Amino acid sequence: MKSYFFLILILLPFLGACQTGTIKNTETMGNETERKYNELTPQQEYVIKNKGTDRAFTGEYTDKKDEGLYICRQCNNPLYTSNDKFSSHCGWPSFDDEIKGAVKRIPDADGMRTEIVCMNCKGHLGHVFIGEQLTDKNTRHCVNTSSIQFVSKEEMKDLPAVIK
Repeated sequence: MKSYFFLILILLPFLGACQTGTIKNTETMGNETERKYNELTPQQEYVIKNKGTDRAFTGEYTDKKDEGLYICRQCNNPLYTSNDKFSSHCGWPSFDDEIKGAVKRIPDADGMRTEIVCMNCKGHLGHVFIGEQLTDKNTRHCVNTSSIQFVSKEEMKDLPAVIK
């Protein structure tokens, strides 16, 4: 299992670039680089760009237990591993930790919750809650399925061949 994690950490910088057909090229305009991200469905755009929320218990990843990686649906930035996913029974995929440096926490305007966004593209992921005592880490990232995409362990095995 440790070698699996080590492989993930080595491949993280390459993962977004290796997803064929999902990230569009960047275009340079003057001194600014305009990045074009993955095309989104109307629901994904509502959640990621407009800070919307999926309906509870409707997402394909809510109860998923397969080994793999969860990446940002908009930019393919690796966000969470399946090792940090747990069943919170809240209706959305839950993780008690993120990949270091992948998720940014922002206090909501109401002061009641903390929003989580992708560190790379600033797309809305959901909210993080501390102190619920659901795991030893005492943290729950409540993530919208529309904001993430699952990459299975089997798909990750093919990544070194793609990099070559």
